[in-house]
Amino acid sequence: MNYGCNGRRAVISGGTSGIGLAVARTLLADGAEVWLLARTERPQLLAELKENYGEKVHFIQCDVANVASCKAAAAQIKNAGSVDFLVNSAGIYREQSMEMLTETEFDEIFGVNVKGTVFLTQALLPYMAAGGAVVNVASDAGVSGNYGCAAYCASKGAVVAFTRALALDTAPRLRVNCVCPADIDTPLLQQQIEAAGGSYTLADVAEAYPMGRVGRAEEVAHVICSLLSPANSFMTGSIVIVDGGLTAK
Repeated sequence: MNYGCNGRRAVISGGTSGIGLAVARTLLADGAEVWLLARTERPQLLAELKENYGEKVHFIQCDVANVASCKAAAAQIKNAGSVDFLVNSAGIYREQSMEMLTETEFDEIFGVNVKGTVFLTQALLPYMAAGGAVVNVASDAGVSGNYGCAAYCASKGAVVAFTRALALDTAPRLRVNCVCPADIDTPLLQQQIEAAGGSYTLADVAEAYPMGRVGRAEEVAHVICSLLSPANSFMTGSIVIVDGGLTAK
């Protein structure tokens, strides 16, 4: 599928796993040059991507919850030229009741999901090309809420609000949109199920969806790349829910 991203430069946080990695693969196949940002390097994955896409693949170790780390990553990236696309995909999920929520857990959730999104964007904004696009990855839980994860819902709701405000602040030079996936079959979901200690399974999660299954990372990547595409040049400030019909119920 042609998204019109050939020759464009993209930065993806959380780019070595899950939705971020699926976006990276899709953009690379479309001809873009991609910088993958993550806390941990995955040498085997990077070797595979470089074998297929050569010098169009770059990795920078970055903890988005650390402002200095975001600034250091941006300083490296700017040396290659302007940035066309930013995908804020780094995120963490925690299920915790309000009664048991600790300050440390709250800081961790908001540090990655909100602080990371805001300050990586801030660090890269000066180097983004006119006509560029930002896509933030939030969650259906940031739009409709969910049981047992109020802090997570609040963090993703903050990303939704941040998207709308940034779209106004940066128009017409940039476009800023947000994708809100529901449960997607990624390592993050597998960690969530393992942390539940057997109280529910993947099949239990899938039963909640009118589509009868959870989503695939490639399906969300398609939506993200469509939003990045120059073909969507009039779309900004939009919140796109990708949830298999969950919030339609």
